[in-house]
Amino acid sequence: MQEDCVFCRIVAGKAPADIIYQDDEMTAFWDQFPATSIHILIVPNRHISSLNEMEAKDAALLGRLMLKAREIAVEQGVRDKGYRLLVNVGEGGGQSVFHLHLHLIAGPHMMAIHG
Repeated sequence: MQEDCVFCRIVAGKAPADIIYQDDEMTAFWDQFPATSIHILIVPNRHISSLNEMEAKDAALLGRLMLKAREIAVEQGVRDKGYRLLVNVGEGGGQSVFHLHLHLIAGPHMMAIHG
């Protein structure tokens, strides 16, 4: 755990968050500053600064984070309506907390990005 990392502190129970899921590998909680009506963050419990810091040995963890995101989408009732998974990487990519995290966002105010 890195004491100066807010997500590490949330995982350790040392900072407040509305946690909806936690196990030995990951924690999911509602974003404190949501971009839309459903905005949940999914983080590995182990501090990894960004996607750029992941190694081949982390591939299974990344896959499990994605599968958990899908499960949460089902629980939130947006699986069939649609949702977005977003990973910001680096300052230029919009990352403001340097602990790898997936944004699961859904709702009526999602900006249209096609690709």
